[in-house]
Amino acid sequence: MDHVTDMAARRAELTPDRVAFIDQATGERLTFAEVERQASRLAAALLDMGLVEGARVPILSLNRPEFFIALFAAQKARLVLVPLNWRQPFAELSPLLATCRSHVLLHDTAFTDVARELAARHGLARIGLEPGMDTPFVLADLIADAEAAAAAAVSGRPVKASAPWYLLFTSGTTGLPKAVIQTAGMAWANAVNYVQATDLSSTDTSVNYLPLFHTAGINLLTLPLFLFGGRSTILRKFEADDVVRLIDKGEVTAFFGVPAIYQALALHPRFGDLDIARLRSLVCGGAPVPEKLLSDYQARGATICNGMGMTETGPTLFIMDPAQASAKLGSVGKAQILAEVRLEGADGRVVEGAGEGELQVRGPGITPGYMDNPEATAGSLTGDGWLRTGDIARRDADGYYFIVDRIKDMYISGGENIYPAEVERVLLTHPAVLEAVVIGVPDEKWGEVGAAFLIARPGAALEVADLPAWCRERLAAYKVPKSFSLVTDLPRTAAGKVRKNILKDRLGEGAT
Repeated sequence: MDHVTDMAARRAELTPDRVAFIDQATGERLTFAEVERQASRLAAALLDMGLVEGARVPILSLNRPEFFIALFAAQKARLVLVPLNWRQPFAELSPLLATCRSHVLLHDTAFTDVARELAARHGLARIGLEPGMDTPFVLADLIADAEAAAAAAVSGRPVKASAPWYLLFTSGTTGLPKAVIQTAGMAWANAVNYVQATDLSSTDTSVNYLPLFHTAGINLLTLPLFLFGGRSTILRKFEADDVVRLIDKGEVTAFFGVPAIYQALALHPRFGDLDIARLRSLVCGGAPVPEKLLSDYQARGATICNGMGMTETGPTLFIMDPAQASAKLGSVGKAQILAEVRLEGADGRVVEGAGEGELQVRGPGITPGYMDNPEATAGSLTGDGWLRTGDIARRDADGYYFIVDRIKDMYISGGENIYPAEVERVLLTHPAVLEAVVIGVPDEKWGEVGAAFLIARPGAALEVADLPAWCRERLAAYKVPKSFSLVTDLPRTAAGKVRKNILKDRLGEGAT
């Protein structure tokens, strides 16, 4: 598949009058035809400003329809959109912009101050995403002033499937962020994988709230739903009240979240009154759904299906099938239709049948590499195109996969390999534990031992002193954490994953 169609243009041809996006903050409804019109005009305007094919266009914004207008405009103009992490301060964003070599910066009013500082440092022209912004250029004005002929010239052109379309920076939990190349071919592979697994269709509706500088915000599941003609309501960011309200109104039939999101909804005071059975498809990524949480939703007629993917994989690789979600607790299911997977054992050989090893993947959804970083690309991809995920996975006799843990998270205590995820799963069965995170820390006697961080379930009394004995009844002695810390919150990435490196730093500083 060398080329694909212009996504916004072809979708507008098929269903021009259907609503693609609803802006929850303003109530604005954008049809597919309007998305196409605005994206084509913005593409023409950016080219008229002197941007050339391959130029990078950074964007700093909360979730809003204008982000997707810019995304499709970049595809049409053959530019590379660079979503920036709005949680990062100037000191972290500035080095990233230095590598972008761009001429413009798109941003909304929420980040005017840091955008102004970044623009001054790097000589960028600021483009405001909201009408009336005090910026040199405003998105709505650029769209209105673009010539119709110029817009038509960039609309509907074939898109090279392997060309960089946008960049997503890794979370930086293990070092400096790397810019993962995302392509139109990857987007289509992800859409096919996600739709095949969930039976997503044009009649589905969803809610977009995960940050758009993360693959989940774009691809789980807003872009696949757009490509298949469905509708997304866009929230600026996650607010449990807003999501509950949309579910209650019947505005959501397909949903994606991480365990912390599902937990927040389950703890909402209105959860007991919600008809969550109307949520036809619920997928979870980032970490397995705790058994109790899965049971809470199933008791209400809704099944959460674990999935697994990475920024480098577009991201969808695995999604559990609902029929087996209870029987195969903790499984992420089977590889989806456009994902080829294998396990490599510690001896470097491919594992056949049931077994355990590093998960490696190949297929049209895999990134071609890291922008301007050939060393990192070479270190992640084998010569024949397999991506080393860094995850240890187990495949059972029925072909279902279980993610054991990240290779880097495993620690060795007294010569025994210990996977924190296994210990965390046991801790989560404690009736008073809401969340559990385990890391390996240095120990003079054993080399490394486990340190557990726990969040108590609301209203429950969690006695930390009782946990070692409780764990010894359920785990081998060497797997029982040496220390247990009760905390009220955990440091997380934008996708909701716990940043274990920060917990290790805190312990190193003598704080829990």
